[in-house]
Amino acid sequence: MAILKTVESKLFQAEIPYKPMGKYVHFLTIRITESYPLFQTDAELNKARVRAGVKDKTTISRLSMFKRKQSTPERLVGRELLRNYGLMTAEECEYNVNFAMDNPDCIIYGFAIGDSGSEKSKVVVDTAFSITAFDESHETFTLNAPYENGTMASKGENGSKPGEVTSRINQQDHIRPQVFFPSIVTLKDPTEASFLYVFNNILRTRHYGAQTTRTGRVRNELIGVVFADGEITSNLRWTQTIYDQMKSNNTLTAPDPLDEDDVITAAKNAIEALMADEFIVHTDFIGDAFVSLINEVKTLTGSEKGIQAILQKADAEAKDYAKKHISKKKTTAKAGKE
Repeated sequence: MAILKTVESKLFQAEIPYKPMGKYVHFLTIRITESYPLFQTDAELNKARVRAGVKDKTTISRLSMFKRKQSTPERLVGRELLRNYGLMTAEECEYNVNFAMDNPDCIIYGFAIGDSGSEKSKVVVDTAFSITAFDESHETFTLNAPYENGTMASKGENGSKPGEVTSRINQQDHIRPQVFFPSIVTLKDPTEASFLYVFNNILRTRHYGAQTTRTGRVRNELIGVVFADGEITSNLRWTQTIYDQMKSNNTLTAPDPLDEDDVITAAKNAIEALMADEFIVHTDFIGDAFVSLINEVKTLTGSEKGIQAILQKADAEAKDYAKKHISKKKTTAKAGKE
């Protein structure tokens, strides 16, 4: 029985297929920093030298949010929910340690366990780029580690000389609040339950970036969903088109943060223009068409009964898929060893 009333059932697969069947759903997401997150590799913020826009040929440096820094926090939120509602235990399935191979997280987001088996992720996320340039989107902080007395001066702790000032000072680049990263999250061959599972994970995830920090607050603002029989534009081209839109509207306000309403308007206009140039079959829920869908999803995921129904259906589909396809792989692998 269908859960959603705002989306036709023909846009979903009846069950999770073993082979790619050419159905895609694309979640159009604007990731908005709300504190000072860190998206970094080797202690430096990730950035790329690219064109400012499609029309504007100026070359600028943009902050980069690598794909794993987006998908990992979202799947971890889903795993929390599965454990919370008794559909998975920490003992039977531990992320990157011991995958159970038969729950929604493992089947939708994939896993790899050497000879024991693997499943390719059905969720595709590419690197996202900031709309604004690197220089306008980050700042450098001096970090220190004070003693328990709250100062940087020693009072003789651990044999140190009283009054000696600690050298535990470091500098770190942080991404500023209100930096915008347009990002398209793609789910291949969605069933209704897997669509809602991924949708809910995106809506609920609030922290991204370095997990060792106390910052990293990011809000996901979804502006639409596109069902298609193929992949659509890239994050970079969408970002560049947004930049062009905002430049023509004189809403690039450097060094001040961008206005969120201006960004959302430009993002909708940009994706609609890009979709008009696509040569694939697609059904778009953008703008007013998206309002009823997201309201229905939020109503479902905002109640215990609704979220349980989604998780239970997704779990049943995952276990059915694992029984048909993954158990067979494990049996074949075991026979090969013998």
